[in-house]
Amino acid sequence: MSTTEITPALASPSDRNSKRRKAKAILAGGLVLGIGAAVTLAAWNDSEFAFGNFGSGQFNVEGSTDGTSFSEHGSADAADRADLAFTATYNNMSPGDTVAAPYALRLDELTSYGASVVVDSATAGGDAEAVANLTYRIIKVNSFADCTSTANGTVVASGPDLGAEQDVMPFTLVKPEKVAGANAPGAATNVCIQVTAGENLPQGAAATATWKFVATSVS
Repeated sequence: MSTTEITPALASPSDRNSKRRKAKAILAGGLVLGIGAAVTLAAWNDSEFAFGNFGSGQFNVEGSTDGTSFSEHGSADAADRADLAFTATYNNMSPGDTVAAPYALRLDELTSYGASVVVDSATAGGDAEAVANLTYRIIKVNSFADCTSTANGTVVASGPDLGAEQDVMPFTLVKPEKVAGANAPGAATNVCIQVTAGENLPQGAAATATWKFVATSVS
């Protein structure tokens, strides 16, 4: 029985060179991967914080029936309202008579804003026929002395009777000046309320009226 021997063929020099190049290429690739894994960039960060602190201003309107002494009149309650001082014949009116009463409004010294004011409502009481036969208008005047039954000025409200309002127009109150250590109230705005008796005013009747002024702050 014959035996056949297989002798491995020897690699040619060109084959050996090709294998060495592959090995170097693989090694080189490994070196590249190694370097890539080793280089890590540090992440830098910084923070900014913004803080806001807030507070509200103050707003307060005062009224006066004599132009000198001002105080708050925040409701229609008898103990809180301002009772107007009408001219002498207010309680003895006859058809065609007109009576007048001045009123002043201002912002107190702690107020931070100016104001826009409107006559928000007119509320009447007493004898219904008398209410229906008393008309009014409210005008702006320069001073209390200018408020008379015949005075004229810019109309800020009027009424076909004591319990209604029309021709309502806003007017302004001046923002108080802020002076360190010596704050003062805003300048007063003076109005004149004129009430006129109609030809059908009944004898011996009585009526009341309350006007509500609403002020809204403006920057």
